[in-house]
Amino acid sequence: MAFPNVSDIVATTIEKRSKKIADNVSKNNALLARLKQRGRTRTFSGGRLIYEELSFAQNGNAGFYSGYDILPTNAQDVLTASQFDIKQAACPIVISGLEELQNSGPEAMIDLLTSRIDVAEATMQNLVAGSVYSDGTGYGGKEIVGLNAAVPLANTTGTYGGIDRASWTFWRNAIKDSADTTTLLADMNDLWSRLVRGMERPDLIVVDSVVWLAYLALVQDKQRFTTMEGSGSAGFGFPTVKFMDADMVLDGGIGGFCPAGTAFFLNTKYLHFRPHSARNFVPLSPNKRYSINQDAEVQILAWAGNMTSSGVQFQGRLDVN
Repeated sequence: MAFPNVSDIVATTIEKRSKKIADNVSKNNALLARLKQRGRTRTFSGGRLIYEELSFAQNGNAGFYSGYDILPTNAQDVLTASQFDIKQAACPIVISGLEELQNSGPEAMIDLLTSRIDVAEATMQNLVAGSVYSDGTGYGGKEIVGLNAAVPLANTTGTYGGIDRASWTFWRNAIKDSADTTTLLADMNDLWSRLVRGMERPDLIVVDSVVWLAYLALVQDKQRFTTMEGSGSAGFGFPTVKFMDADMVLDGGIGGFCPAGTAFFLNTKYLHFRPHSARNFVPLSPNKRYSINQDAEVQILAWAGNMTSSGVQFQGRLDVN
C-alpha cells in the first residue's frame, strides 16, 4: 500500500485534533477557561472587523406617569459597537525528507508527527496565554489585543475597540494605585466596590506572584483553597482563593504572564474570546507545501481572531508599587 504524502498526514492529524487543541489552549489560561465556561468564547464567520454590540446610555423615555399623561417616544441613541481587527497566529510543523525516509512506516511517521504537533500545540498555548495580557502592539501590531489594552493603567487616554477613552467616560476601566502591600486589602475592597452595579460584579481576579503572596500572607490562616470550576468534576485545575465571591487565581510562577504587581478585577460577562470559525487551530490548508530550496514539507497550525470587550467600565486594575 502506498504511503500517503506527509503533508496530508499532518493536515489530517491536526484536523482531527483541532477541537482538542482549541480546548487545551483555553484550559491553559484561567481567563480563557472562564470565558469558555460562561459562553464568552464565540466564533465569527467573516467580515473585515470583529464587532461587539454594547449599550452606552439609558433610554431617556423611561419615567413615571399618571392617567392620560403623554408618554415620550423620542428616538433614543443608546447602542453602539466596539470593533477589533482580526489577528492571526501560526506555528509551522516541518518534516524533512530524511526524517520521512527514517520514519518510513505509517505508525512511525504518525508517532513523529504527533510529537511535533504536541510541541506546536503547547507553543500556541503559551503564545495565546501570553497575548491575553498584551496591548496589541507586539509583533509590529499584529498581536492579540489583550488586557493591557482593555484594562490599562492610563484609563483616560487612547483608543480601544475603536472608541476614544478621552471622549467617552463609559469606556474607562477602574484603577487603583497601591503604595505597597500593607494596604492591599483596603485597596482591593475599594476597587471591588467601584465595579459593582446591582448584581454585576467581578467574578475573576487574575494576579501575579507579588499580589498572590501578599494576599495569602494576610488571609491564609482563614482561607480555603478551591479549584476553579469547569464542566467536568475535576474543574479546570486552577487553584483559587476567594475575594468576596470572585475566584482569585495566580498567573505567575514559572512562565507566568500577568504583569508584576498587578491584579485584574474582571467581569467576564463583558470579555470575549473571538476565534474565526474556519481558523480555530486548524491546518492552514490541506494542500501540499514544499520548500522550494530544501528537501522538506510543512503544514501550518493556524488561528485567527481577537480578544474583545463589550463593557470596559466593569473591569478594574490594581497596581502594587
